[in-house]
Amino acid sequence: MKTNFNDFAVIIGQNNHGKSNIITSLLFFFGKIKPDKQDFLDANSPAYIEIKFSQLDENDQITFRKYLSNDNSIKVRKTLNVDLKFTYNGYYELPNEEWLNPANSGNYTSRDSISETPLNDLVPESGRISKAIVEQAQKDYIDINPDHLEYNYTLEEGNFLGLKTVAQGIFGDVFFIPAVKSANEELKPNGSSIFSDLYAKVLNKLAESNQTYLDAKQQVNELVSILNRTNQEGENNTNRPEELNAFEQNIATELGNWNTSIEVEVTPPNIDDIFKVGTQIWINDGVKTDVNRKGNGLQRALIFALIKSYSNIIRQENHQPNEEGANRQASDSSYFIIEEPELYLHPQAQRDLYSTLKTLSENNNQVIVTTHSNSFVDIAEYKSLIIAKKESVEEGTTIKQCSSDLFAEIDERRKLNLIYWINPERSELFFAKRVILVEGQTDKTIIPFLAKSLGIFRNDYTLVDCGSKDNMPLYLKLLNGFKVNYIVIYDRDHQAHKSADAIASADISSNNIEAGINAAYGKSIVFVNDIEEEIGLVDRSVKNKPYIALNTVSETEYTIPESLRTKIIEIYD
Repeated sequence: MKTNFNDFAVIIGQNNHGKSNIITSLLFFFGKIKPDKQDFLDANSPAYIEIKFSQLDENDQITFRKYLSNDNSIKVRKTLNVDLKFTYNGYYELPNEEWLNPANSGNYTSRDSISETPLNDLVPESGRISKAIVEQAQKDYIDINPDHLEYNYTLEEGNFLGLKTVAQGIFGDVFFIPAVKSANEELKPNGSSIFSDLYAKVLNKLAESNQTYLDAKQQVNELVSILNRTNQEGENNTNRPEELNAFEQNIATELGNWNTSIEVEVTPPNIDDIFKVGTQIWINDGVKTDVNRKGNGLQRALIFALIKSYSNIIRQENHQPNEEGANRQASDSSYFIIEEPELYLHPQAQRDLYSTLKTLSENNNQVIVTTHSNSFVDIAEYKSLIIAKKESVEEGTTIKQCSSDLFAEIDERRKLNLIYWINPERSELFFAKRVILVEGQTDKTIIPFLAKSLGIFRNDYTLVDCGSKDNMPLYLKLLNGFKVNYIVIYDRDHQAHKSADAIASADISSNNIEAGINAAYGKSIVFVNDIEEEIGLVDRSVKNKPYIALNTVSETEYTIPESLRTKIIEIYD
């Protein structure tokens, strides 16, 4: 299963369709979870995940230069063997020409052999040709002709960067917030938590620049050193309390028959650890209590506040210049993986959090969320969307994405943005089992009402009011791009009162709709001439047509015309 992640990636799908499997695979790669025997699809075969990292900065290019591809990316595989041991291995991107493969450099150390290749112009004209010279010539040729070569990936046999465990944390910081997590755990000042890491950074800053803090550490060290026989220079400590000397002598006397003595030595504590152990977090929202006494919404908001704070500090550190000549040993990238961020948040707070995470992703961070809320789905940002689908157990989870540019024309992109701002709830279409596209509010009101009257209404079908007939091709592009099942319902618009020009214009709109339908995913149903005519509404010049139409079909004596009944059944079949 291949999945592409944008800087902000939103994974959606029905329950038990594989969203958690995607997250678990990422966490396994980054070393955030321990594997188990149950993780194997085939207990006799190794399992692996491959990740390609793109858009590497200059420092990453230095750190991973051994694996750097022509498109400024690296590709790494993590393999889990059946004995639950894992390895990291990198891919080399090599040109298809065998004379450009460093492994074959020994074949071209003679003048005769290298003269038959373009490398001949890149080696010294005289002297012995070594493998190192050939390899440099190969590298020079690739650098000169990057766009004229075809490449393939070759997996290295040894460990990534030559070390067994170095890859565990070298790809950057990973922050995982599961769907259910106690804020009390994340606010612990010691151990492994976001707050602990954040607090440690603050203490480190104090240790670097705050003289009062530095003096306090020195005083603690001096106080403790008084208790030992020797001072920090290894000399006899004349200031040691006599009580300690007497204490040691008394025990030595009791151990006289054993010819043994003792010495009490006190090791100065790490003052940073003292401040962590003695730290407690209080939350004051009018009443000062610990975080466990607060509501789930506030607890989860605190976790996200910690993530944002940590990200801000990381970003500030990244903008500080490195010491000249110093090579970074790990990537400064940050990955935020969040399950169901909408939990315990009201709709307005969900939209605010979406905006925050979107901003976070635009500042050298990658944000990946799984969600059941359309507040985290923007149809204008369709390239960030990943739909997990499992049609059958045999087929397993498949991914639906659309990375191509569906709306190449400026007017189309502008219209799509306007559609979203008019009705952001239209993002719900990505969660539906079937999407029903309709022209306007009257259709959106009447069709589900009649379906309920017939006892065939389905909550997993979503009706989308497209606003007009001319907007429908935009939605069709989107639905076709994600291979979503749909039915598009539009009016023929050949009413008797319309002019020939109006009918011709309606036909153009109808033809555009039909041209946009992909029969593999959808079909059309046409109302003649509109839904008001279909339901038998006599006075069609009235205002508030949705209300008038609903009032008509809700009358107890109302009977659904057979042609309309057939269409409603076909929609919900």
